[in-house]
Amino acid sequence: MGTKLLLCDCAGSQTVDGDRIAGSCDVECSKLHTALCTDQLGVVSRALQEEEQVLIACGQEQDVFRTLADELEVDPPAFVDLRDRAGWSEQGSAAAPKMAALTAEALLPQPITRSVDVVSEGTCFIVGPGEPAFDLAKRLSDTLAVTVLITDNAQPITRSFDVVRGQLRSVSGALGGFSLRFDGLQQLEPGGRGAFGWSEPRDGALSSCDIVLDLTGGTPFVQAPAKREGYLRADPKDLVAVERLAFLAVQLVGTFEKPLYVRLEETLCAHSRAEQVACTNCLDICPTGAITPAGEHVSIDPMVCAGCGACAALCPSTAITYEDPPVSALLSRMHILARTYRRAGGKAPRLLVHDAHGAEMIRLAARFGRGLPADVIPLELSVISGFGHAEMLAALAHGFARVDILLAPTTEREALSQEIALAHAIAGPNGIGLIDEADPDAMSELLYTQDVPLPLADPVLPLGNRRQITRLSAQALNPQADAPLPLPENAPYGAIAVDTDACTLCLSCVSLCPSGALIDNPDKPQLNFQQDACLQCGLCKGICPEDAISLVPQLDLSDAALSQQVLNEEEPFACVECGALFGVKSTIERIMEKLSGTHPMFATSEQARMIQMCDNCRVKVQFQHDDNPFQSKPKPKVVTTEDYFSDRKDH
Repeated sequence: MGTKLLLCDCAGSQTVDGDRIAGSCDVECSKLHTALCTDQLGVVSRALQEEEQVLIACGQEQDVFRTLADELEVDPPAFVDLRDRAGWSEQGSAAAPKMAALTAEALLPQPITRSVDVVSEGTCFIVGPGEPAFDLAKRLSDTLAVTVLITDNAQPITRSFDVVRGQLRSVSGALGGFSLRFDGLQQLEPGGRGAFGWSEPRDGALSSCDIVLDLTGGTPFVQAPAKREGYLRADPKDLVAVERLAFLAVQLVGTFEKPLYVRLEETLCAHSRAEQVACTNCLDICPTGAITPAGEHVSIDPMVCAGCGACAALCPSTAITYEDPPVSALLSRMHILARTYRRAGGKAPRLLVHDAHGAEMIRLAARFGRGLPADVIPLELSVISGFGHAEMLAALAHGFARVDILLAPTTEREALSQEIALAHAIAGPNGIGLIDEADPDAMSELLYTQDVPLPLADPVLPLGNRRQITRLSAQALNPQADAPLPLPENAPYGAIAVDTDACTLCLSCVSLCPSGALIDNPDKPQLNFQQDACLQCGLCKGICPEDAISLVPQLDLSDAALSQQVLNEEEPFACVECGALFGVKSTIERIMEKLSGTHPMFATSEQARMIQMCDNCRVKVQFQHDDNPFQSKPKPKVVTTEDYFSDRKDH
């Protein structure tokens, strides 16, 4: 049994073509209802009890239908918002292809993001001036285990919570696992009459807690405090904000699911090799400080990670991949949207990528303004800062005429700016853009007046990791490209240029290349390069002793980028003793020129000749010399019985 789609025109306020939706999706449509959430609620009740899977075309009254499912003790239905995103529009009569696309997307199964349990037992740490901190602690002490660090000379008058003094030097961790470090820590001494006494100050004291409440009103103790779960802060002079902290703090007790937003494959990371630092993209972009160096790769603290996805968007090697959702699931959604829209009769769809803030803007524009144009298909993500160049190009490759990203006030924009510049270099500036509008009417106006380029005539289905997706999409979007596409500086694709006059073929670059783009030839002095594998991390450039390497950011779409190319090669030198090939002829000759007859170790022609020998012959010749460095004292003669008899005869 398939899925039953319950349609409603919301009191006749929109046009819904059920036959067109059913003909384009794998779904059975009901007749068109007018008031499913009120007068026709019985229709929903019967469907929930009779149908295996129910999809309700309503986004506004989801709570009503979920409550009904609970009362009937059946599985809750799924929902798709066709009204605000399609039907309520100035072009609502032409929105049938978009409705079909949105329905098909709602039917697409989505993977479950991995998560880990976070346990908070209610150990609360408050830091701030005495008066507001003590007042907050009194209200929380019955529910939480509270400790207060006062930052002034206030004196406590109660023992209903712990009080300490000192300087809070650092805070690390997140909800359920904060670590605190103090200097000058003084603990309260409860004995005696009069004011409480204090212990001797102690530096380097450590403690831990589940929740941190910051009332200092100054610089926060963690990066991106709004994104750090369990870290709450407010201006101590703002009584409403402090009251809100009390309300939020008591909600942070129990067991919570923490999504594991990203996955790290350490072997692919190009952070460093042999203590030479190369790629720091993720370290530079992470707003919460969840990413730290860990030798040749980086380490990600999943408890601190807020899931913005910027690290995955900027990672050149795909060592970091986003999992909420994974790129494969996102591509499936874009593919089904574009394909169903065309199947339902649409011609040139546009994609509008947004988050929850954008969804609210779309709802407001639909209810009070022009709504979205009929060819603009919204795609909601939990965060949009990780929507990188690979996803932008893939959307165009799927057949969208244009891709726009609707920014929110809280959107992390640095990664998006870099990624959109890279996408423009590959696909051109006309098909991808950012919309930074806070007014729903202005957003609608911009979309209605936007120039829409022609979509790809033959859409493709790019698959693989983000590098492979980029390459396949770029090939589809640039079918006539006969030369590599120039890219912005610091792009993750490109070639390297080698100054053959300076290069000595020492192959230091080969030994450090993290992706295997630089390859040697064991049979002769040769430096090979596979452009498709190059990350432009700069390790080769940094390690080259002759400064002979420079980076060339570009994207070569030809098959030549997939095979090895010779960057530099020279004639090997033949050993003067055995004839075996070794080293580089020009290098051996240069060494001979500089050392022969001048250096004490190679003063004579016989000594200088050793420079021209392979390793095996050099050892043999050295062993036979009178000044053999491997020579030891003569081995003592073995004493036999005959020697003892001879010695007796002589005496």
